[in-house]
Amino acid sequence: MIVVTGATGNVGRALVRVLAAAGEQVTATSRGISGADVPGSVRPLQADLTDTESLRGVFDGGDGLFLQNGGPSAHQLNPRGILDVAKAGGIRRVVLLSSQGVATRPRSVSHGDTARAIEDAVRESGLEWTILRPGGFHSNAFAWIESVRERRTVFSPFGDVGLPIIDPADIAEVAASALRDGRHEGHIYELTGPELSTPRQRAAAIGEALGESVRFVEQTRGEAHAQMLRFMPEPVVETTLEILGRPTAEERRVSPDVESVLGRAPRAFADWARDHVAAFR
Repeated sequence: MIVVTGATGNVGRALVRVLAAAGEQVTATSRGISGADVPGSVRPLQADLTDTESLRGVFDGGDGLFLQNGGPSAHQLNPRGILDVAKAGGIRRVVLLSSQGVATRPRSVSHGDTARAIEDAVRESGLEWTILRPGGFHSNAFAWIESVRERRTVFSPFGDVGLPIIDPADIAEVAASALRDGRHEGHIYELTGPELSTPRQRAAAIGEALGESVRFVEQTRGEAHAQMLRFMPEPVVETTLEILGRPTAEERRVSPDVESVLGRAPRAFADWARDHVAAFR
C-alpha cells in the first residue's frame, strides 16, 4: 500500500489517480480530504503534515510514501518526526517532492535551507529514497483564472523571461514510477518541461486553447510582490521573484530526467492549457 501526502494538491491528486489506475492500494491524506476527492478504491484520511501526531495510524500497513515537502508551510514540518512515524507504520520507501531551489538557491531560507533540511532527513532516514526537484509548475497559471474569465487578461511580471516549467501530471508519473520500482533508489531527479516558456507565451497559449485573444499585461516587480504576499510568506515571495526575474543558468536548463524515467518527453504548457481550458472559460 502506498500513502500519498498532499493528496489534494496539483501533484498529489494526479499521483493518486495514476496509482489507483495501476491497481495499487492507496491511502490519500491531506488536511481536508474527503471521499469526493479520490477514486472509489482509494482510502482518504485527514491528517496534517505540520502536526506529526495526526499522522499516527495513517502509515499503518503501508510500504511506500509520497512525501510532499509542505510548500509554503515547509518551515513548520518536523521531517524526522514524520519519517519516524512512517517507519513505525511499516513504510520502507519514500519519494520526496522537493524543490530545484535546493541546488540553485542554496542560500535562500525558503528554497535552500528549509528544503535541504527535509532532504537531509529523508537521506538519513534509513529508508529507500528518491528525491524529485521540480522547478515551476504549469498549474501556477491557475492564479490567472479570475482575470482570464472576467477580462480575458493575464497580469504577470517578467513577461519575456522563460523557464522550463513542468506539468504536475508529469511529476506524478515520475513519482509513481519511483514508488513502484526500486531501480530509482538513491536518485535525485531534476524535473522540467521540454522548453523555455515565458508568461507572455503562456497567456497566448491559454487564448489559443479558448479560441479567443487573451491580453498580457506586465506587472512591475512591486505589484507582483504585493499580490504574492497575500498567499506566500515574505522569504518565499522574494526568492520566487528572483527566480522568475533573474533565473540562473541551471534554472533555465531543460533537464532530460522526465524522459529518462518515463520514456517520453514531458508535456508542453500548450498541452496543459488545452487539458485545463474549462477552468478559464
